[in-house]
Amino acid sequence: MQASELAQILKTMYVDSKDGEAVAMVHLFGIKYKDQIKSCDISPVNIAKLAGISEKYGTEINKGCKLAKYVSVKAGV
Repeated sequence: MQASELAQILKTMYVDSKDGEAVAMVHLFGIKYKDQIKSCDISPVNIAKLAGISEKYGTEINKGCKLAKYVSVKAGV
């Protein structure tokens, strides 16, 4: 998956999040797309920049990636 595709997915998840759940959606992005993020040749910070959100969310994406081995995503999420 291209970095631009990941950035678009992140942007959609962030923009479409319910009030107060934006950071949770960034974590969920890291959980769901961990493998694609790791295989991409761009850092999570730069994915956040491409998505048009603060580069500080790169840290939150990394947190989601680390959580991925401990959690599973419910169907429909």
